[in-house]
Amino acid sequence: MSNHMRLSKRSSAWWGPPRKFDPRFEERKISWLELFYDLVYVIAISKITHHLGAHISLAGFLEYACFFILIFWGWLNGSLYHDLHGSSGLRTRLMTLWQVMIIAAVSITITQTSSKSFANTTIAFMVMQLFITYQWWSVGLYDKEHRKYNKPYTILYLVSFALLGLNLFLPQGSAKFILPLVVLFNYLPPFISQRVLRRSSLDLSLSSSMAERLGLFTIIVLGEVVLGVVNGISQVPQLNFIAWIKFALSLTIVFVLWWLFFTLTSNREVKKGFVRASLLEILFIPTLMSLGLMAASFTHFFETVADPVHAAISLYKLFGYSLATFLTGISFMMGMLEYPDVVKLIRKRVRGSLLATAFIFLIFVLLNIPMKPLYFLLTVIVILIAEVYYLNSLYYSLGIEEERKD
Repeated sequence: MSNHMRLSKRSSAWWGPPRKFDPRFEERKISWLELFYDLVYVIAISKITHHLGAHISLAGFLEYACFFILIFWGWLNGSLYHDLHGSSGLRTRLMTLWQVMIIAAVSITITQTSSKSFANTTIAFMVMQLFITYQWWSVGLYDKEHRKYNKPYTILYLVSFALLGLNLFLPQGSAKFILPLVVLFNYLPPFISQRVLRRSSLDLSLSSSMAERLGLFTIIVLGEVVLGVVNGISQVPQLNFIAWIKFALSLTIVFVLWWLFFTLTSNREVKKGFVRASLLEILFIPTLMSLGLMAASFTHFFETVADPVHAAISLYKLFGYSLATFLTGISFMMGMLEYPDVVKLIRKRVRGSLLATAFIFLIFVLLNIPMKPLYFLLTVIVILIAEVYYLNSLYYSLGIEEERKD
């Protein structure tokens, strides 16, 4: 073998081409590179959540929703790419670094207040869009068989890129028509690729490592809810007993939300099929967005105003709608997950109970009952603890814990 061929092989191994597509996942642990990649999204989510806290309005919510959906799309694609094609080579590490740099740039632009902020943010998202398009397209350079699977991604992602570019030359108000199309084209490819996979007698399910990554992203957003509580009490000029009680109640609510989500959805395999996996990923969007809205609400529960009862009514509605969305999201997610046969006996009742509690929160906030923030938080705690008690009663009625002890 010539020295040139040896050098070429060594360079190829050192560079590390994308791992070939294989629908049969091997069990693996989350890598330190993936955890580092997630770190920049902590900053991005924090930026848009704090921005929403300072601009609680319909316009502020729509802006937050747009940013969250696009940021989550970026995280999801980067994570799925690593899960399917990541390797220990230099190429995977450099591509992760480049995406970290892009998301950091997005985080910088989304909170700018200059006249050029809209253009800067659009350009940052265009760079992210183009890079992710290149990620999926480039796999076909190394694996010709993969080209038929990534074609829908490449085409529709390029359409989204073009729409974002068009947005730069239209009045700023046109974004409300263009961005929904960008979101649609960005989330549509998996459902088209599913048909291509079926023609090859293949199917792709969500790997256990990717399910764990989604759980880690949920922790990121829950961390923002905790930070919202901390930021809220930090703005109180003089801390008193009532402020500390509200602080304790708020963190208890966050803990119960964590308990509900991870008790009912963690360590569960996703039902087989690419469509179910994609639908579960999409369900994370409204569920996690509702946590961001709660984080923004908590920031204002500690404010001292002349009439705290009436000033907080709109805040109560936002918080109640968010709680209802969160519980509904968990209920729908449970329909996409596999459970042991014994647990399936109570799954319908658990899902129905979550929806009933969500409905209670909706009715509660729509009644516009005037009450101080302290009493509102107490009411929320009572409803949530009643739900936890009922779910525990259902679980322990199965006798699983007694069997384990025996």
